[in-house]
Amino acid sequence: TTEKDYGMCVRRIALALTAFLMGMTGGCLAQNFDDSFRDQTLRLDYIFSGDNRSQQIYLDEMRKSEGWYGRRVHLDSLLLKGNGQITVADTMGVVLYRHSFSTLFQEWQVTQEATRVKKSFENVFLVPMPKAPVDITVSLFDTHGRVSSSMKHRVDPADILIRPVGEMCRWEYLRTGGDSRGKIDIAFVAEGYQPDQMNIFRRDCQETIEALLAHEPFHSMADRFNFIAVYAPSEDSGVSIPHEGLWKRTATASHFDTFYSERYLTTLHLKQLHDLLSGIPYEHIVILANTDNYGGGGIYNSYMLSAAHHPTCKPVAVHEFGHSFAGLGDEYYYDDQYETLYPADTEPWEPNLTTLVDFSAKWQDMMPPKATVPTQPSGKNLYSEVGVYEGGGYQSKGVYRPSQECRMKINEAPVFCPVCQRAIARMIDFQTK
Repeated sequence: TTEKDYGMCVRRIALALTAFLMGMTGGCLAQNFDDSFRDQTLRLDYIFSGDNRSQQIYLDEMRKSEGWYGRRVHLDSLLLKGNGQITVADTMGVVLYRHSFSTLFQEWQVTQEATRVKKSFENVFLVPMPKAPVDITVSLFDTHGRVSSSMKHRVDPADILIRPVGEMCRWEYLRTGGDSRGKIDIAFVAEGYQPDQMNIFRRDCQETIEALLAHEPFHSMADRFNFIAVYAPSEDSGVSIPHEGLWKRTATASHFDTFYSERYLTTLHLKQLHDLLSGIPYEHIVILANTDNYGGGGIYNSYMLSAAHHPTCKPVAVHEFGHSFAGLGDEYYYDDQYETLYPADTEPWEPNLTTLVDFSAKWQDMMPPKATVPTQPSGKNLYSEVGVYEGGGYQSKGVYRPSQECRMKINEAPVFCPVCQRAIARMIDFQTK
């Protein structure tokens, strides 16, 4: 046995013992980032494909860059289950890092188009670079929270085919809370701004940051964040609007009409998006689109995209950030065309929605004395009175929200409700404390 092999064995035994002790003590032993990881980022590009009945996961490419800007605490833990998870474990099975997410692919799977055709979607995940070979598992869940597809592969950090990232865009800090290793780095990416419009983009970033920080708990926890402007130039000004026959050549190739919904503004080109961010400190992504059309989109732990110049752009941006950053669900509802998203026998993982299957895990502890379940709307204290109000998650029946009105329900709401505020604060703490 070589000295290197001996050292690796000792390290694995130590990690296994740590994992055992954490299990015995309720997880109170903290992981040390430097024990398992380098100060580098491993970027993993995947292709998710399938239709409404099946899904497959394929590894596309791996890249690396200097610096790790994600969380360095709670490495092997999850705050929210998400619609999918990526797990990094050593070759003995000890979990070193976990990350949950949602994807546009899974949203697409419940559309009518998915009943007629198979499609593939790009997905990109960032994990800290391991010091030794690891096994990485990517799992996707169905609407009942059950594993619907999973893929496991080994990654050797010494693999010569892990490609270094290329050149970065011009960027700057707009507001800093401190060293990236202990803060949450939010990158604002220009979409549809030509080189001579970057002064407009910078102003749009500043206004969006101010709108976000005007909401609690972002306001009182502003020192936990770094905000970065990424000056990604586009050939054309504006963004693509397919229902108007308008296609633009833009930095992230975003467009309205996602899944044939006119106001749904997203990009399917996640590799292109992350290429723009190469070498830049970031862990969450905000894309501002140079358009006055109404629309946007937010995908948990992927990105949020918002029109920058519509009259309601600021509340929309804050709403979409609630999705992408904190995993909050939509609290509005209408015709039950998406009823299969929240089955009656399954508790949603989103912290602000419940089917009452496991309400004790949600906001039951925040309910006022003698409150009824469900709660009848009173028309008073619209934003602050916690209850169990029927209608949410696109469904008028069977799904419940915590307040009569909230930033996650209507654009007119000036605040997040108390339950959403607590969920956001917990996410901020999870990533920084």
